[in-house]
Amino acid sequence: MNAKKKTAAIALAAVFACGALAGCDALTVHNLTVDYNRTAATVNITEGKDFAEGGQFASLKGTDVIGDSSILKRELVLSFLSNGTNLVQYYGMTVEQAFDYLLDSLIQREVNVQYAKAYLMTYGDADGHTYSTGGYDTAVGNAGAEASEAKKEAAGLAYFLTEDEKEKALYDLRVAINDAIDNQEEGLIKAVEDDHDHTADSDVRTLPTGAETVKDDYFDVDYRIYTGKELNVGSYEKLDGSTVATRKAAYNLFITNLYSGDQLEKGEDTTKLEETNYFARQLVSQYKSTLLTKLNDKFEKEAVEGLDEDWAKELYGKAVETQKAEFADDQSGFEEAFNAISDTSFVFTPYGGQYNYGYVLNILLPFSTLQTEELSSFTNDLGDAKGAKYAARARLLEKVKATDQRGTWFTGHENYSYEAEGYTGDDENRSYLFFENSFTKSDDVKDTEGKVTQSAQYEKIKNYLGKYSYNGTVDFDDDGDVEKTDPNPITINGFLDEMKGYMKFADAFTDADLEFTTSGTVNDIKLFSHDTLTNYFTNEDFYQTDGKVDYSKFIYEVGKVKAFVGGKFDPNKMFAAGSPENTAFSVINELSFAYNTDTAGLNSYLGYMISPYKTSYMKEFEYAAQLAVRLGAGGYTVVPTDYGWHIIYCTFSFVDVKDKDAAFDFDFAETKGGASEVENSFSYLYFEQLKSQVVDSVVSGRQSDILVEYSDDSATKHAEVYKDLLRL
Repeated sequence: MNAKKKTAAIALAAVFACGALAGCDALTVHNLTVDYNRTAATVNITEGKDFAEGGQFASLKGTDVIGDSSILKRELVLSFLSNGTNLVQYYGMTVEQAFDYLLDSLIQREVNVQYAKAYLMTYGDADGHTYSTGGYDTAVGNAGAEASEAKKEAAGLAYFLTEDEKEKALYDLRVAINDAIDNQEEGLIKAVEDDHDHTADSDVRTLPTGAETVKDDYFDVDYRIYTGKELNVGSYEKLDGSTVATRKAAYNLFITNLYSGDQLEKGEDTTKLEETNYFARQLVSQYKSTLLTKLNDKFEKEAVEGLDEDWAKELYGKAVETQKAEFADDQSGFEEAFNAISDTSFVFTPYGGQYNYGYVLNILLPFSTLQTEELSSFTNDLGDAKGAKYAARARLLEKVKATDQRGTWFTGHENYSYEAEGYTGDDENRSYLFFENSFTKSDDVKDTEGKVTQSAQYEKIKNYLGKYSYNGTVDFDDDGDVEKTDPNPITINGFLDEMKGYMKFADAFTDADLEFTTSGTVNDIKLFSHDTLTNYFTNEDFYQTDGKVDYSKFIYEVGKVKAFVGGKFDPNKMFAAGSPENTAFSVINELSFAYNTDTAGLNSYLGYMISPYKTSYMKEFEYAAQLAVRLGAGGYTVVPTDYGWHIIYCTFSFVDVKDKDAAFDFDFAETKGGASEVENSFSYLYFEQLKSQVVDSVVSGRQSDILVEYSDDSATKHAEVYKDLLRL
């Protein structure tokens, strides 16, 4: 399976645009190479007060670490080709204003790079690495006396980077170049469309958030640029239909465009692209981006050094008291905040002491189209003047058959399936799970000496156990490709058996007792359990003496995860992978992706927010959802509506914390880097959110200070060099 590749933030597309415009008189002079190599602006921050005697960087003045940096006309042209059109078309700038803006941006970037070198040289980086002018000079000298200026600059920047950071930059550059060649090759491959009919991307079942997502910091030291000649390209994945001939032709087009855009110099060996000055210049750009990230990391570390346990506890306490006051008599304000909770937005206390607020996941097993039409044709029954058809609907409910909705995860352009052991419901024919990369390639790979050779490539999917096998059969064609899938139809009881069986199966991944109870032990609420639907609603009286519908009669089953009976659910751990709370949530969330036809509920944070007051939901659903919330997290109810069967599982409820001062307990030991760190626990997430507020403010302030201090006095623009560009 091919995961979508993330490309580096390099304007390689501009290479081709530059090649296409190389013959345009407005962008060229007689000697393109000479013209593009002229200096459009010079940057040197050493005239600032920090480099004067007594300044923090005084020892660096006059050294080779910080000196004149030239912004070439070539860089300005490429920047315009990458971004100028948007500035002119969408921001209303003139061409002259766009070039001025872009040149100022290039100057500001160079100011930041020079400041980063000075700051890291003086104070070290966030990980405690220290640097010296002697070490810097040695690193540059090791590039060789005959090395080009670009290669020497790359060596100097590399001095400040760790081996992993250099490998990451190199990997990103190789990916970007391969992607550029891929774009050329796609037009050369005759059989762009394969012989198989795939499910359209728009019809593929929604994927869980994070599925097959490549991490931003991923790199692979074995990844290589593919020109059509290499026998070993490492982890690069060739295009479908690629041949040696199509790749060589695509690479030649790529090289031709580089020449046209004055990116390659005559005499350079293009069979060894990574030894060219073009490659060195691109690597310099990557190194500069990495260096700026290191500077921000250093600023962030300095910003959080004073953010200790006492500080965090004080802010937490104030936040709790503030919400208590805010929500004491403001129902709409509370519900607005509660409906927007996230990893960075927390609600600690309910409105006015009303604890029957919570969240539920709704898994809808629907009536078929024909059943829906049949239901609409029924006459009213049980004397209800408002059009109720409860008894007739009950007869249809027995015929509802749910199916696993994940067939398109096999048949789309990407086949996300793999064979592995998981929960099968004792069906030996079920053997397929999904998103192998997200579960098997989410850790670093190291060599025998402990060096990382491949960083963790994929994000782990949160709140998703990943062990529920496809409930159906899979057919293959003669080439071994999936031809079709055939899901097994199951009744409501069949689904409940799957739900209970998979929850019990999850015991293997946690120490909790993850079974369901449907006995009379859950909060003294009468529980229902039906072996068949034969007598469901038969001869029932749906009305109280006052003539109103008794919606409790619609409840088909109620239960709760045994581990959480008696108020044992800990909301602090509901997002902490491996905890009983998160494992149970992950089971239900995965089953929702498998069976739920209420697609609006997929990838929601905790599901639907449920109020204890009148809602806009259908009355049967409202009653059952409110009941599930009263049961507390881990409780579930089963109820029908005119849409079909609803399995309603409570993911969070204030009922579980009604005897506490607040919904969550802040424990500094669980925070990132703490003595008992628990990733994604409430304390972990809350402290990260507190830090981000401080860090964002401090870092942006320091970045602004650098530009205010240095930008105006550190740059010299050479307008005569680029004045011809302003007349485009």
